[in-house]
Amino acid sequence: MIQAITATNITAYISTEDNRINTSVAKTQIRHLVKFINDMDGSIEYAYPSEQINNRYTLMGFTYRANLEGLDLYDAEVHLLPAGYWKYEVYEVSWIGTVTVSSGNAPATEDDVLSPAANDKGVVQGLVTKGKMNVSEKDGTQQVQYTQREAPIENNYIYYGQ
Repeated sequence: MIQAITATNITAYISTEDNRINTSVAKTQIRHLVKFINDMDGSIEYAYPSEQINNRYTLMGFTYRANLEGLDLYDAEVHLLPAGYWKYEVYEVSWIGTVTVSSGNAPATEDDVLSPAANDKGVVQGLVTKGKMNVSEKDGTQQVQYTQREAPIENNYIYYGQ
């Protein structure tokens, strides 16, 4: 599980090399597209992290951006609000030619197929890994909505009251 804090940059060590898909190209021809899915509201963010691929894992860095508008997935920018649990999925993207992580040269989602196909266009190879991420509040100002349930009439299980 990745532990993160809202409104800050994130660094994560994620196991990618054990499940590498396209082994016909060098590590320098691989980048990873990360999909974040919020458990509470279902919102989705994508980002290509700054990364350093090692023997079994990849060191991934994400930059916090305060405004959701203008978020640049090609520049490792994430917003990741509200605080809470998020799922993450890491997709392997490979290039045959020059690696350029930019609009038109790198897929924006896991289903994105760039046209026309060329050596300088990235291709999503598939899902490498997935997991959970806990994003904690930085300053404690966010509020979570809880619903108060009525006490059960039967006594066949434990009830924790108000």
